[in-house]
Amino acid sequence: MLSSIVTSKTRIKLLLKFFSHNNSGYLRSLAKEFDESTNSVRVELNRLTEAGLLNTEDEGKTKVYRANKSHPFFEEISNMVSKFLGLDELMEKIVRRMGAVEKAYIVGDYAHGKDTGEIEVLLIGKNLDLKYLDFLKDKTYEKLQRKVIVHLQEEELEEVKGIMIFGG
Repeated sequence: MLSSIVTSKTRIKLLLKFFSHNNSGYLRSLAKEFDESTNSVRVELNRLTEAGLLNTEDEGKTKVYRANKSHPFFEEISNMVSKFLGLDELMEKIVRRMGAVEKAYIVGDYAHGKDTGEIEVLLIGKNLDLKYLDFLKDKTYEKLQRKVIVHLQEEELEEVKGIMIFGG
């Protein structure tokens, strides 16, 4: 879906990186993470910056890039990226069909912008449907090729390290 709208694979990777998480990055680390040449990453970073989608900030000799949260399309792009990743659908199904889910958080590496192939979810609630949870985990792996690890909690913790929060 996203690849039919955005034709550059490097640009897609950058959009996913910056708009699915509150991430920042610099040229060389992004090139290494994406296994792309620094030149192809630089070209796309420049295009996204010129379009106003990314902000830059100098940290010493390094230019750091982040999503421009004040851009008029920030929310729309974030929503589109989230839908592309399938997280909206996953969290919506969990909250809607799992039972008394009070809150659902995406935590761990994925919440911090590292796609390790695993998505960790913290569910807060009581009497949750564990059979349906197993079904959802299998379906998510089939669809997203990501393993889902679920942590269950009956009461909300004082502080949750995840940055993606979905209310129930």
